[in-house]
Amino acid sequence: MNTIDAFEKDIYLQLRLLENFIPQKPLAESVQKRTIFCGTGDSMASAMLAESFSDCRARALDPLDAIKNKNLLKGKRVYFVSISGNTISNIRAAKLVKDSTAITRNDSSRLAMTCKNVIRLDYDDSQILTSGSIGFASSMLACISLVCKFRIQNTKNLFESAKRQSNILLKNKVYVLGNQFTYPLAMYAAAKMFEVLGTDAHYERLEQFSHMGVFSAKKGDTVIIFEEKNAHNKLLVSNLKNLGLRVYQPQTNQKSKINHVIFYMFVSQLAALNNAKRKHLSDCHFVTSKKIRKASSDMIY
Repeated sequence: MNTIDAFEKDIYLQLRLLENFIPQKPLAESVQKRTIFCGTGDSMASAMLAESFSDCRARALDPLDAIKNKNLLKGKRVYFVSISGNTISNIRAAKLVKDSTAITRNDSSRLAMTCKNVIRLDYDDSQILTSGSIGFASSMLACISLVCKFRIQNTKNLFESAKRQSNILLKNKVYVLGNQFTYPLAMYAAAKMFEVLGTDAHYERLEQFSHMGVFSAKKGDTVIIFEEKNAHNKLLVSNLKNLGLRVYQPQTNQKSKINHVIFYMFVSQLAALNNAKRKHLSDCHFVTSKKIRKASSDMIY
């Protein structure tokens, strides 16, 4: 199985994960105020979602920041998010914390051995190295469930709606925009475009884009907005289209925040997959770009 097919298989396997997901017991609000979630890459997006769903009681932190400023970890309960459990920055930061928990698929990893506690992520995947999808879904849900209660409903409807709206032609430079609950998904979407397609993609908060990113945009570039339609972004869409930008705004009629996040997760994955198929790719960009992957791995592990 090639890595694009593996990516597609893992995307579909998420439906089973969502139906069978067992949440963690949410932390008391007083505990959340001294809780930090650390992660890198997709896992950083999971950490940021925990911060968002806690209404910023818990915080997301880059592990390098924690290593360089140990005071950030003082007296804190820290959850280190890593699918492999072998990200060196997480391991180094975990050594500085007494109350530490690894959120990982690999409970025999160096991170798991370093931390006091382990939350093991349990899911089935294609068993092939590919761009992260089901691993992200699992870690995302685990992190969010630690800060709030939620109920996942209508997963098949969410998925089918995302399929219909993810036929997005990623052309020229791509910008993905989001807000409190969707900005982490904008970051995740850009990551899928990097890994699967090697696309020049950017992620920004909706408001900040009008102050900064828009000045680098050129006619024909693509803007994807991860937010429900309202008066503010209706005006934004109109102005961007007048500049000659191609604007997409996928929508779900689901009301709950967790369903919105899951919907945009699906759109992020399926948009990357659809464009890979459009280009007749067999393998993800990061798999075929061996020199870049080596440079990345040298820093990560």
